[in-house]
Amino acid sequence: MTADAILSTSGLTRDFHSFRAVDGVSLNIRPGSITGLIGPNGAGKTTLFNMIAGALRPSSGQVFLAGAEITGLPPEALFARGLARTFQIPRPFRRMTVLENVMLAPPAQVGETIIGALFRRRALQEEESRLRDKAMAILEFMTLAGLADQPAGKISGGQMKLLELARALMGDPKVILLDEPAAGVNPSLTRILIERIEELNRKGTTFVIVEHDMDFVMRHCDPVIALAEGRIVFEGTANEARVNPLLLDAYLGASA
Repeated sequence: MTADAILSTSGLTRDFHSFRAVDGVSLNIRPGSITGLIGPNGAGKTTLFNMIAGALRPSSGQVFLAGAEITGLPPEALFARGLARTFQIPRPFRRMTVLENVMLAPPAQVGETIIGALFRRRALQEEESRLRDKAMAILEFMTLAGLADQPAGKISGGQMKLLELARALMGDPKVILLDEPAAGVNPSLTRILIERIEELNRKGTTFVIVEHDMDFVMRHCDPVIALAEGRIVFEGTANEARVNPLLLDAYLGASA
């Protein structure tokens, strides 16, 4: 862990019986960066994401957010601390509206307890009004306001990717982990997604992005980190990645 890292891991390892999916990964994500995480299928990218995001406990190693250890904390606790993540395959509540999906994102709401629902009606109403206003502002930002009353299961796959990011923004995150945000998204929605990521980044949000679209990574990510067989095999700028023989051969599809 370095003093100026907003997110870091130290010796992060995950074993599945005799298979080591992530092997001693130590990385430091600088504040305000858009870091691209690349590597072939089976390299350990999603397992690494799941350990950082609290969905999977590491076999060993540590995770730090803004200097505080967060190893093994559940996703809702990390969300409250400013770490959010999206999924490669969006997971909306399909029968609920787009607006309701976004409003549900913050944990520990007043109405989630019996006491809150029955005896704190005023606080519940005030919270609901505040969350609705915030959610609508975020949907407007994500170009989804016109779909606010639509069932989330009825919108397109690309719009679901935008909805995933909208839900993450309800926590005012310092760091957002994006898992293949461009996968299966048409070019116009990809452009909107990129514009919103870059605007949020200009305002200080840090991104770590797993992505197989190398054009996306090379255009929008700096630095680039590559995993292979659970280990970091490259870390550098996009320009350095473009001429690195290992990446040209293994990841970028060109001959070394």
